Amino acid sequence: MMISYFDPDDHVLVEKLCLEKYKFSHGDVVMFRSPSNYKEKYIKRLVALPGDIVNIPRSFDRVKIPEGHCWVEGDNSDCSCDSRSYGAIPLGLLQGRATHVVWPPWRISEVEKKVSQGRLLHY
Repeated sequence: MMISYFDPDDHVLVEKLCLEKYKFSHGDVVMFRSPSNYKEKYIKRLVALPGDIVNIPRSFDRVKIPEGHCWVEGDNSDCSCDSRSYGAIPLGLLQGRATHVVWPPWRISEVEKKVSQGRLLHY
């Protein structure tokens, strides 16, 4: 079974080797520090990387991601505070890639990597 969303009580395994050279891919689920409160951490899906142009749903806007930044979004777009609220975030805020849910036992599974089709105009 693969998990594509998280419950508030989930504990996740976060791989940090990807931080060495910011080796992230579209669709990765990443943990990062909040751009507005450094003490808070969030987990969202990585939608766009530096140089990408992302289509913003429901607004018909397009955003080009600047160097050193990325675009993250929650899978539940109706109630997610993410890059649609605060814009592209610095890659330096990324803490790692979520790979597995490890608690509670009935939710132990791999985190699903999912790429949103039609959202990017350019890789």
